[in-house]
Amino acid sequence: MCTVSYLPMAQGALITSNRDEKIGRSLALPPQWYEINGDKLLFPKDPDAAGTWIAMKPSGQMAVLLNGGWQKHQPVYPYRKSRGLVFLDIVSVNDMFEGFRQADLHLIEPFTILLFQDGKLEENRWDGNMKSSRFMDTTVPHIWSSVTLYSEEIIEQRRGWFSEWLELNPQPTAESIRQFHLFGGKGDEENGIRMNRNNEMLTVSVTCMEKINNKAAMHYTDLLLDAHYETQVNINTVHETFS
Repeated sequence: MCTVSYLPMAQGALITSNRDEKIGRSLALPPQWYEINGDKLLFPKDPDAAGTWIAMKPSGQMAVLLNGGWQKHQPVYPYRKSRGLVFLDIVSVNDMFEGFRQADLHLIEPFTILLFQDGKLEENRWDGNMKSSRFMDTTVPHIWSSVTLYSEEIIEQRRGWFSEWLELNPQPTAESIRQFHLFGGKGDEENGIRMNRNNEMLTVSVTCMEKINNKAAMHYTDLLLDAHYETQVNINTVHETFS
């Protein structure tokens, strides 16, 4: 939920997310299909709050969450509901764009949610007071970094790393973008794409969602368990493998 990239593909897209968390947080459960508000969603579950930061629908629609809105904020507890549960409420609406517009975000901590639906990519932010939405150009790559963990200077540096990687990978694949999310950052442990701050806050998983034509897949790597899980989606048929 702290670094997200978007890559346009022929007849589809790749969305990849690194989850950065405190080491004391419970390990997420591997991706499974759940029924949320009558809608079927594929996602890894946070057992602490029962929410998630990333999800895919059987149709290949994709959504991912980042902590923070436009700038770093000072938390004001208690919040009414966890962002991971709010995320599920938004994504489980038939039209996810409308799900964000209709969501009651009063007393919800700031966040950014990226929604890929019907070939459109929308960036939505909640800063604690106001919602804002904009459609992104789906023909070019994008990268986001959580404002709660990275300064604007570091965020710009990370954009530079992404641009350099794109020059070397003009025809990226799900595996090559996963490698960037694992090793990008020129050895900067604190601010690299896969980060580690004194083994207290670190990247715990990498999730890549792939939607190409009528096929989709979620590739999930639990870095703490050194385990990889893959769920392939072909229309409404689900096939899961793990190693």
